[in-house]
Amino acid sequence: MQQTWSSYTYERNARFVSDLGTGVFQLLAPKAGERILDLGCGDGALTEKLVAAGATVVGIDSSADLVASACARGIDARVGDGEALAFANEFDAVFSNAALHWMTGAQKVVDGVYRALRPGGRFAAEFGGHGNVAAIVTALTALARQHGIDEALAHPWFFPTPDEYAEMLEARGFVVDQIELIPRPTPLPTGLRGWIETFRAPFFRAAGERAPALLDELEAVLAPALRDGKGTWTADYVRLRVLAQRREGAA
Repeated sequence: MQQTWSSYTYERNARFVSDLGTGVFQLLAPKAGERILDLGCGDGALTEKLVAAGATVVGIDSSADLVASACARGIDARVGDGEALAFANEFDAVFSNAALHWMTGAQKVVDGVYRALRPGGRFAAEFGGHGNVAAIVTALTALARQHGIDEALAHPWFFPTPDEYAEMLEARGFVVDQIELIPRPTPLPTGLRGWIETFRAPFFRAAGERAPALLDELEAVLAPALRDGKGTWTADYVRLRVLAQRREGAA
């Protein structure tokens, strides 16, 4: 079952994703006059900041609904596949926040980013790294095994270590300037169920009529680790942040 996106549920349950993009935005340090590709632009909330910095921005996202929301903000946003980028030597920078972990064909993404950049262009990204939402993934995997649900639906993401991702970038021709894992415990504004509604609905669609009971079971298992005494849920996010450059003179 495919992940689908709704701009409404994203705004209600996951606005923190773009709000927490300040660090990678500062790492990119966009400059006026630059041409920048925002890979996985979502509804354009963070893309607007690139435009406000004076850059010419193209946004790409796989969700037509999110792209429509970005276009409504006046952004040049297009529906596209991050694993099949068609740009060549066009951008001064490629920027991505909280999107690359959904693109499990990671080598294809790296290749496309490399081609899209001009020689010397930079790649600034932040996405789920090794250990991201580990408690949630572990609990979902246990539920999948217990109830006969495809385990791939419990962990459909690419969460690399810094070494794994740096090796991938360097093998393609990037110089890695900075790469690190950043633990980021993140309060969930609409609780675990809101997070599940936004990010793991396919798992519970696969459960069919058992879904309500499985949601109750998931909450019971995770509450001791992720819910505090006041009822606030906090997800165990770990982000990988990277800045790399395409080598000058690279073909």
